[in-house]
Order: sequence, then structure tokens, then C-alpha cells
Amino acid sequence: MAPWLRSCLRCYRSGVRLLLRPDAACRRGCSSVQGEVRVRFAPSPTGFLHLGGLRTALYNYIFAKRYGGAFILRLEDTDQSRLVPGAAESIEDMLEWAGVPPDESPRRGGPAGPYLQSQRLDLYSQTAQQLVETGHAYYCFCSPQRLELLKKEALRSGQTPRYDNRCRHLRADQVQGKLAQGVAHVIRFRLEAGVEPFEDLVFGWNRHEVAEVEGDPVVIKADGFPTYHLANIVDDHHMKISHVLRGSEWLISTSKHLLMYRALGWTPPTFGHLPLLTNKDGSKLSKRQGDIFIQSFQRDGILPEALLDITTNCGSGFTTNRIGRTIDELISEFNPSKITTHSALLELEKLPEFNRIHLEKRIEKEEHCKLLIQHLREKIQQVYTAELQHEEVLQEDYIKRVLHLRKGHISSLKELVGPVLNKDLKIMAKQTKATKYSDVMKLLRLTLSGLQQGPSVAEMMVSLGPAEAINRFQKLLLLSETS
Repeated sequence: MAPWLRSCLRCYRSGVRLLLRPDAACRRGCSSVQGEVRVRFAPSPTGFLHLGGLRTALYNYIFAKRYGGAFILRLEDTDQSRLVPGAAESIEDMLEWAGVPPDESPRRGGPAGPYLQSQRLDLYSQTAQQLVETGHAYYCFCSPQRLELLKKEALRSGQTPRYDNRCRHLRADQVQGKLAQGVAHVIRFRLEAGVEPFEDLVFGWNRHEVAEVEGDPVVIKADGFPTYHLANIVDDHHMKISHVLRGSEWLISTSKHLLMYRALGWTPPTFGHLPLLTNKDGSKLSKRQGDIFIQSFQRDGILPEALLDITTNCGSGFTTNRIGRTIDELISEFNPSKITTHSALLELEKLPEFNRIHLEKRIEKEEHCKLLIQHLREKIQQVYTAELQHEEVLQEDYIKRVLHLRKGHISSLKELVGPVLNKDLKIMAKQTKATKYSDVMKLLRLTLSGLQQGPSVAEMMVSLGPAEAINRFQKLLLLSETS
């Protein structure tokens, strides 16, 4: 039985009260997830993927998998002046690393491609011409200088800058004359009063009378590239997107987009606007925060499942809220009607704890543990290239034993290969000037293992853990006192 049908049956069984006064969240859940589900994540490659973007992609991915649909990656690269080299490829790389790979994308292809907007310019141009021909859009010949003056005048008088719609009143012969002269121009969409309300999956009924507060928006720029407002609805229509799940900052623009859908005679998708992901103090996550880029987390040894877990744990939309959930559990526990409108407060200081729990889970699973062993072996070789004296520390059984001894106590594999422990031991040897470093190591090795040869002292201390290492040192001290 389809999930949406089960939900509807639950509504029916709840009795007459629901029939007379249906719960808004339940009604939205029942009415919106029907038919083929196709959702998209459409970032702009003007920067690399950050935590806020990953969260939007994750909710779309979970939504698609929860209802047996497709998750599509579309790159909105029409702002050519701000493109960052390598960002497009990196975005898809990071989605795959995070465990939320798209079903259709620039790399994977698919039936609705191409998935780069810069390769779909003819489609936007044709749609814009259709709007012009039907009277829903018009050519605007206002110079950048005039637009800048309008902006300055509005700010000077304390008003919000907006275009005054001057060119929508040009006669047809005036328009043709300017086009014949090759005057630079854009195409603007004609905003009209009478916006119809729409029911958002998260925020419920909404309506923004955009014509009262905005000037007619540009849909095709002077360079022939579309703006977001046109390109996103054209692509969503032709890619057969059923649900648009995006950040709540786009909620106010939805009425504008619905006017375009109506002008083109297209059926719009169902919209759901996700509450903002914010810092603990309530401030918005910023791309200027270098530590929120996914590549930074990957480099620092954070597991992808820990990132997915913390970004959903601080939000809403799930039947439970606990640390340690896998992607499959997130999918099975997802319920769109449980997404709330308040911002999700991200507490990144808790990330090591999330990582510790998921690292322990990986160690306990044989197939995942083998990958950890391989990764740890490579790290040991990188860190101790010149100092590695005992090949035993690279053997699979030894590394596996270390991982199982330390699981639950470490938050990252980096803690097992950090050179800090050896440095501390050398400092200790220097402080006792009468004792050679090599003699200190021999004594420590004998105390910890009872052997004169074996793995490095640092490795043994990490393997045993602080409590057991201290216990063995104390036994040596007691022995020396009794002697």
C-alpha cells in the first residue's frame, strides 16, 4: 500500500472530528504525495557545497526515497560572471561522498537533461518569447544608469527600490524601432494583481501580492541568459518536478512564480519551504564561515553519516529525534507533516559526539571496518614515513585490534595517528636530562607490554587507553617502592 494511502486511511479512522475540522499538517501530507515523485536540488556553482546546501539536498533525497521517486541534481550556472572553477564537479562529488547521490545529474545524465542550465538557453528564450507574444512579458530598454538613478532616489526617500515599469507602456512601433536599432534590452515579466493563495507543505496557506510591492522582474538578461525566476519554473516544468523543497527564503517569491505558471498555462508543482538552518545563536549560516563547507568536514575526518545525522537531529520532519540514525532509518522515519516552521539551530560543538557514535557503528560492521583499516594504514604511513620501524603496526589484525580497543573512546581516526603523543614523550625525556630518549622508550615499552621489542610506545598507549596505561605504570611504581 502506498504511504500516502496509508496516511489517508489513518485520517479516515480518526473519526468525525477530522472530517469536520481536518488537521492542516495531516491534510497537506495526504494531499501532496501522490503520483510519480520527482524532486530536485538546484544549487549554483558560484561556490562549493556547504552544510546548508547539503541539508536541502538531504531532505529532497529522503523525500524521493520515502515515496519511491527520483532525486535530481540540476546546476543553475546562468550567472556566468560568478562561477567558481571546479565547483560544479565538487558539488556532485560531495553529494556522492555524503551518501545522497542523485539519480539524474550532469554526470549521470538522465531522460530530462541536460542538467546544466547554460546548456538549456534555447528553451528559456523560446519560453520568454511565448510570454512576450501573449502579452505577459515585454522588452525593457532602460539603461543601467537609469535603473541606478531609480534605486538611489528610492533609497533617498526611504523607499524600497523597485522598477517603475516604464517600458511596459511602450507602443508596438516604439518597441520594433528600438529592436531594429539594436538597442540593448532585457525581457521583463508583467506582474498582475490577483495572486491566488497556495498551500505550502510546511507553512500552510500563503499569498503575497507581489505586484503591489515589486516592479516587473527581469526574466531574460541583456546577455541572453535567464534569471532564476524564469529558469527554475521552465526547468521544473520540463523535468516534471512534482515537489519543490527549498529554503524558506524563497517562500515570498513563490506567488511570483505561480503567476508565471498561470501565464504559461502550466500546472505548478507542490511547494514545501524548509526552515532555515542557523547557528546556535540564531544567526544565519554564512558561506564566509569556512568551516561549514563539506570539503572541510571531509578533510577533518568527519563521517558523512554524522553530518547527515546532526543536520536532521537539529531540525524536524521525523518520528523520532535521537543520535545515531542511519540514512535508511531517516528515510523510514521521515514524515513531511512533522516539519515545523521554526529555524533549526545547529550545534556544531556536538559534532564530535555524533562522529564518535557513528565511528563506533562502522568499527562494529565487518565490511566497514575493513575500509577503516585500509584508511588508517595509509594515514600511519603518511604520518610516520621516516619513523616507522615496526611493520607490525601496518598489519590488518593489529590495526583491527586497535580500532576495537578504542571504539567508543575516539571521535576520529586522526586521534590514532596524531604525532602529538610522540612529541610529548620526547619532551618528557628532555626534561630528565640524565636519561636518553631511547632509554625512556625501552622502559615504557617494557612496562606496558613486558617485551623489549614491539610496536611503538605511542601505538601501545593508544591501544591500551589512558586508564590501562596508567594502571600499568602504577603497578611498576608500587613494585619499585616495595623493592
